[in-house]
Amino acid sequence: MQPRSCLRDDYRAIFIDGLDTLGLSCCYRQIEQFLHYLELLTRWNEVYNLTAAKTPEELLRVHILDSLSLLHHLEGSRFIDVGTGAGFPGIPLSIMLPKNDFTLIDSNGKKTRFLFQVRNELSLDNVREINKRVEHYCPEQPYDMIITRAYSKLPAMLESCAHLATKKTIFVAMKGKVLHTEMQGIPDGYDIVSLKKLTVPGLDRDRHIIKIKAQDL
Repeated sequence: MQPRSCLRDDYRAIFIDGLDTLGLSCCYRQIEQFLHYLELLTRWNEVYNLTAAKTPEELLRVHILDSLSLLHHLEGSRFIDVGTGAGFPGIPLSIMLPKNDFTLIDSNGKKTRFLFQVRNELSLDNVREINKRVEHYCPEQPYDMIITRAYSKLPAMLESCAHLATKKTIFVAMKGKVLHTEMQGIPDGYDIVSLKKLTVPGLDRDRHIIKIKAQDL
């Protein structure tokens, strides 16, 4: 593996260019947090196989920049990332929005131990990692947005996360190809608010965001 300083130098320009393409900017400290996160991902992934993406550039484009493509679509201040895995999209979003609260939940202890390490090394005071199945997690307060990325089909997502929401909560699903049969299968009581295509720098894949809300009765 490359030494830390070399890895940061090699991917700093790619990351900053990706931010610019997404219409985003951040301060020096945030850039250093992202590059530190990339280093941790690269190192832990070699040992614990956290994600199928292996090279630093893959991790940067497929996961970090992809996660950041969601930023302009966020509403509110309390977010939960369900099935977060190695922290996507929760960690990149929490770096960009340090004043907002992020809960990252995953049933895989190996991955939440990694998130604990990330939170501490990056000093992310706005992040809390939870090692539970989402069905067994009972928060003190509901969330403004419930976010999933490569998690499950929409009906299963809504069923497993309903107890985290109020009528005002927006469910957000990041998807690849959109299956209209899946969208048609959402349970009664919910409406699809929007379906939009996402563009990720350097990633030639279908990416979409679907927003869903409970119906006002």
